[in-house]
Amino acid sequence: MDAPNDLNALAAEHLAAARDAPHGRSAHLLLHQDPLRQTVIALTSGSALDEHNAPPAASLLVLRGSVRLTAASGDVELTPGRLHPIPQERHGLLALEDAVVLLTAVNP
Repeated sequence: MDAPNDLNALAAEHLAAARDAPHGRSAHLLLHQDPLRQTVIALTSGSALDEHNAPPAASLLVLRGSVRLTAASGDVELTPGRLHPIPQERHGLLALEDAVVLLTAVNP
């Protein structure tokens, strides 16, 4: 990896790790400055993060591939460069193809 904050290098590294993982996922906590957290998450095509509770404030930025953010209020398909707020409800994430996202969350 070129540098700890090189998103392209982290995306490539964790996508390779996700491809080797039995569950098709890999993640890296990039930044942790209470209350802010940023995490790079890689998912292979068809892999998912099951439904879970939302933090008080969060967004998802797609770095590679495409994903579907699922929630009771409606599903949203996201492609590279798309930044989307995480809904304040239970939600999940499905990789429509091999994908890497940057999750930014604020937890008090």
